[in-house]
Amino acid sequence: MNPLLYTDGYKVDHRRQYPDNTTLVYSNWTPRKSRIEGIDEVVFFGLQYFIKKYIIDDFQRNFFNQPKDEIVNKYARRINNYLGPNSVGTNHIAALHDLGYVPMVFKAIPEGACVPIRCAMFTMYNTKKEFFWLTNYFETLLSTTVWLTCNSATIAKKYRKILDKYANETSSIPEFVDWQGHDFSMRGMAGLEAALMSGAGHLLSFTGSDTIPCMDFMEKYYNANTDTELVGGSVAATEHSVMCMGTNSGELETFKRLVTEVYPGGVVSIVSDTWDLWKVLDDYLPALKDEIMARDGKVVIRPDSGDPVDIICGNSNGSSETEKKGVVECLWDTFGGTINNKGFKELDPHIGAIYGDSITLERAESMCKRLKAKGFASTNVVLGIGSFTYQYNTRDTFGFAMKATYGEVNNEGREIFKDPITDDGTKKSAKGLIKIVREDGKYKMYDQVSWEEEKQGEMKEVFRDGKMIKDWSLQEIRNTIKNS
Repeated sequence: MNPLLYTDGYKVDHRRQYPDNTTLVYSNWTPRKSRIEGIDEVVFFGLQYFIKKYIIDDFQRNFFNQPKDEIVNKYARRINNYLGPNSVGTNHIAALHDLGYVPMVFKAIPEGACVPIRCAMFTMYNTKKEFFWLTNYFETLLSTTVWLTCNSATIAKKYRKILDKYANETSSIPEFVDWQGHDFSMRGMAGLEAALMSGAGHLLSFTGSDTIPCMDFMEKYYNANTDTELVGGSVAATEHSVMCMGTNSGELETFKRLVTEVYPGGVVSIVSDTWDLWKVLDDYLPALKDEIMARDGKVVIRPDSGDPVDIICGNSNGSSETEKKGVVECLWDTFGGTINNKGFKELDPHIGAIYGDSITLERAESMCKRLKAKGFASTNVVLGIGSFTYQYNTRDTFGFAMKATYGEVNNEGREIFKDPITDDGTKKSAKGLIKIVREDGKYKMYDQVSWEEEKQGEMKEVFRDGKMIKDWSLQEIRNTIKNS
């Protein structure tokens, strides 16, 4: 598809709606509001993917490398069929094809950085006067691409903050948090690209992921090297079909075969609530204790139905002692472990637990808090973070918007803005040119600055006229988010 058709229908004729002799449009991308309690800063991530994937690769392959007549004719056919006979025209499309590159500048803060609500993350404007119409023409494609990467990176960082807090308080291995948040979201996301973008955001804060194509995503768009650095990883794990095929009456034999024959060493995660989780904890695991303890590796017990916190930590209203204790305490009773120098119990390294269904920030916090209250280290359990976390969000979760704040008409600058009288202030935009500075370790935005001031500050050019100026690596971004 012609990437100039990756837009909302109303965009195609805005070129003629701007004042005559408009020569420049300058816009910014800003989170305007947080709808998640406790989050007042948003992680910036995904612009580099957008530029490489669409502004460079797609435009080169599907626009500039195609015959101009074919591009122009197909564009005219689509617009005329869509809007009816109109005067949108195609000369501007032909002129862009003749130019051979996208004449834009993108300026941005470092990817992985956290910005306060209402602080711009990047700006963009045209470099050639006749292509002023391009700036906001890209709004739709840019918005549909970048909000999700920012959302998921921000939410993953919040998980990381929670898990780090409790690991530092209760665990002898706080570095295990790298693996404690594990991406289970791929199957529940809105298509492959959404899974990739969201999964990439997760990988800024964690290394655990079942979204395999994210490894290629990070190599292609963020200069990672899975041969020399740990981008992401997972372990061998069963699913319900495997357990069902072994039959209900043969479940113990299935467990035994898995831990002694199929995986005599290493880590293996076994889904354990296909039928009766409590029976697995009460009967099967004690029966297999010797085999499990003799392995060079860890067997991870995975329930994924019911209330995650109660199942892992225990339900005081449970119908049995096992249910009242919960998974972690039952594993301790069977396999034991050690009490670390912080005074908390850590399961024997041959056994562990993971919960991967309907995890939320609130449940993660509650689970860690209740484990701590029972005297257990928070790192006794891994959390499978899925689409319940990453898909139940929208562009409005952090109020993302791209808005024009400056333009030039007849070579004169105009500071422009929006401020709807019927709004609560969320939609009020910045005004004029923008400068981002660091004050007391935080990003702060100043608007209505001069071009000289705009060239200063924390936003740097990352793209100009068809070429990347700054090409961030995953390691750089991880370092940035860790220190934000």
